[in-house]
Amino acid sequence: MTETAESLAGAWLATLAERIAQGDAAGAASLFAAESYWRDLLPFTWSVVTLEGPDQIRAMLEETLPRAMPTAFRLEPGSARQQDGVTEAWFRFETGALRARGHLRLKDGRCWTLLTAALELKGHEEKAGRAREMGVRHGAVPGRKSWLEQRREEHSALGTTRQPEVLIVGGGQGGIVLGARLRRLGVPALIIDALPRPGDAWRRRYRTLCLHDPVWNIHLPYLPFPDHWPVFTPKDQMGDWLEAYAGLMELDIWSSTRAEGARYDAARGEWEVGVVRDGVPVTLRPKQLVLATGMSGAPQVPAYEGAESFQGVQCHSSAYRGGEAYAGKRCVVIGSNNSAHDIAAELWECGAQVTMVQRSSTLVVRAETQMRHFAYKLYSEDALEAGIGTEQADFIAASRPYALLPAMHRAIYNQIRQEDAEFYRQLEEAGFMLDFGEDESGLSMKYLRRGSGYYIDVGASDLIIRGEIKLKSRVKVSRILPEGVALDDGTVLPADLIVYATGFEPMESWISQLISEDTASRVGHVWGLGSGTRRDPGPWSGELRNMWKPTRQEGLWLQGGNLAQVRFYSRILALQLKARMEGIPTPVHDPKVFREAMAEASL
Repeated sequence: MTETAESLAGAWLATLAERIAQGDAAGAASLFAAESYWRDLLPFTWSVVTLEGPDQIRAMLEETLPRAMPTAFRLEPGSARQQDGVTEAWFRFETGALRARGHLRLKDGRCWTLLTAALELKGHEEKAGRAREMGVRHGAVPGRKSWLEQRREEHSALGTTRQPEVLIVGGGQGGIVLGARLRRLGVPALIIDALPRPGDAWRRRYRTLCLHDPVWNIHLPYLPFPDHWPVFTPKDQMGDWLEAYAGLMELDIWSSTRAEGARYDAARGEWEVGVVRDGVPVTLRPKQLVLATGMSGAPQVPAYEGAESFQGVQCHSSAYRGGEAYAGKRCVVIGSNNSAHDIAAELWECGAQVTMVQRSSTLVVRAETQMRHFAYKLYSEDALEAGIGTEQADFIAASRPYALLPAMHRAIYNQIRQEDAEFYRQLEEAGFMLDFGEDESGLSMKYLRRGSGYYIDVGASDLIIRGEIKLKSRVKVSRILPEGVALDDGTVLPADLIVYATGFEPMESWISQLISEDTASRVGHVWGLGSGTRRDPGPWSGELRNMWKPTRQEGLWLQGGNLAQVRFYSRILALQLKARMEGIPTPVHDPKVFREAMAEASL
């Protein structure tokens, strides 16, 4: 009689639970295949780590089992299934401090992938559902203050007479969503942002910008978009939503406030952060400092010789606002990433004569193709009708270790290249330099690696194919002239406007600017997987480096990513901050220490 998926998954999980209860780390590790991955988001390691292979898993369990005390393992009813020789199922469990959820995949009776992810802190749950606050005290109460009066007092006190537990630098999507998570957990958090209003980071982008991710993939926690919301959100609509969200979630935000320097006082266990609020210097002393300044650092503008002599207008893509003033004028866009294509197309729509200078090869995938193969699998009306809501889709995505993604994506992109072969042929015939990643793994892996160029095509590629956006590729800029851009093949591109769509500094540059170069060096690379590809140096880390987890600087945290990542990992980060506020022990397991020890032993 063939065993069912539920019986196979249940038996494996029961055996794991038994060996964990016995403190048998080696026995538990033996349940994993030679090629196996355990992705832990807090319950065992109090970090975001992936353990690869039985040896790393055994070392982690030997260190963490005595303090994590995992119990109550149980399958989620009806979640087990079998497909292509793989048995998978969802389960729940608890540790001494956390309630958690997990996912397993079995091959030939052994575990291939395991996800364990924290859901909530025991005894410190969000006040939601049946635990929601009353909001009013019925009866006659002398001197009663209204909600508005209380809210104004609370907001006025934070950062002045009462210091925040957490200071979040950056009021974009990352800072706002994390602020909402912390608010729900009762953590006093202050968000500071240099811009005048929440959402201005989106509003200040170029006029026609729309998000490239579909609506099902960009919901914010607690307040999903209404069901009439467009599939692709215009940037001003997104800015308005973020501002409304910040108000509805009762976030404490100091707008028009710039952080000028930060220093960690180890003796006091707090930060000293100098900020300027509406021109007035203020010193803040939070316990925890979160940089939520986006995925990258400051705009990166090449230091081209002669740039100061240019007689027209030049700006970085981040400062470009629109092309209305350039009808009939000559515009050069240097770069070939998403912003470069979008800006070139917007300038063309305004009647400008546009030339794109492509300095290196770029991955291009048509938006409808990308959605069909990726976004619509988990985030779509079809997924919702199949019972896969946003949270479940996020957990499914999180259950896939990064190490397995390249092979999976290579197969998908091989199919994409066949489907859109004529499109790619025409693009290359126009002179465009294409790539699909150094390892042919496509856009998704490029996004996870540092400094990699890509474009989700929403129309600019057809303009390049038709020659309506001129293209200069396989060239470099040699210098900027008063009248335009000189290339190393001798060509001069006359220009009234030069837009540098040349990317951004790495995210660690914010650490260097705000705190110190020494701190940035100690923290190390931010973002990227250590894949060993161009601009993503090794060693392999198995996770996005330093994101949403403890860094090598006490009290310093990094929050960023696209809206889907911000939504999912903000809970993981918020739970860590809440645990530290409540004095809950959070001993961190770092697999890098194990890898270094193994390497040393082999010498």
